[in-house]
Amino acid sequence: MSSQDFVDGLTALGYEPRDLQLEPRVIAFCYTILVGSRAGESIDLALAVPGDFPLQCPSGPHVRPHLLPFNGTSDPHPVGGVHAARDGVPAEWQYWSRPYPEWATSDRSARAYMGHIHHLFEAL
Repeated sequence: MSSQDFVDGLTALGYEPRDLQLEPRVIAFCYTILVGSRAGESIDLALAVPGDFPLQCPSGPHVRPHLLPFNGTSDPHPVGGVHAARDGVPAEWQYWSRPYPEWATSDRSARAYMGHIHHLFEAL
């Protein structure tokens, strides 16, 4: 399997992923927030997808525009773990350190990972 499998999974879910041509591979797409106080807003998400997907899941999301104040502490979501962009992603993006702890017990698909993403917005 490979990062392309994640891209194909996003496409099957109706997203239009584009490769930001970075290493590691970072995939960006338009995302409409489904839940929480920002429901209905459209933002951009970017995910660093490991080459050994689905053994490992994508890292936490990059979001554009910035939605939260920077806070590098280990405080729980939504306030902690909010950083400047990483993985070569441009500065207009914000990185949320949000590991997906249930990855090993999920079906390790793009659908499962996007469920994790949807859940993150419930707390905003």
